[in-house]
Amino acid sequence: MEFLLQFLPIIIYILLIIILVIGIIFGIKAIGTLNKIDIMIDDINDKVKSLNGFFSVLDFTADKISYLTDKAFSGITTLLSRVFTKKKNKKGDEEDE
Repeated sequence: MEFLLQFLPIIIYILLIIILVIGIIFGIKAIGTLNKIDIMIDDINDKVKSLNGFFSVLDFTADKISYLTDKAFSGITTLLSRVFTKKKNKKGDEEDE
């Protein structure tokens, strides 16, 4: 019994030291991985910033095309409404006479 009382704490301490060493190793590997991820994110940010000009030109052209199609559609609807309104007025004038 006395042997177990002296031997078990030694085994527990050895296991705790092993767990601590494994935790330190995992921590160091995690820091290295995070550094690599940070470098990769910086590279991605640089690439996205280089595409900002392209996207702004694309956005500008899309806005202009949308504006032109809105104007064209508005003009066509106005023209069609005028054509159909004149026909109604002419029919109304003939009935009055």
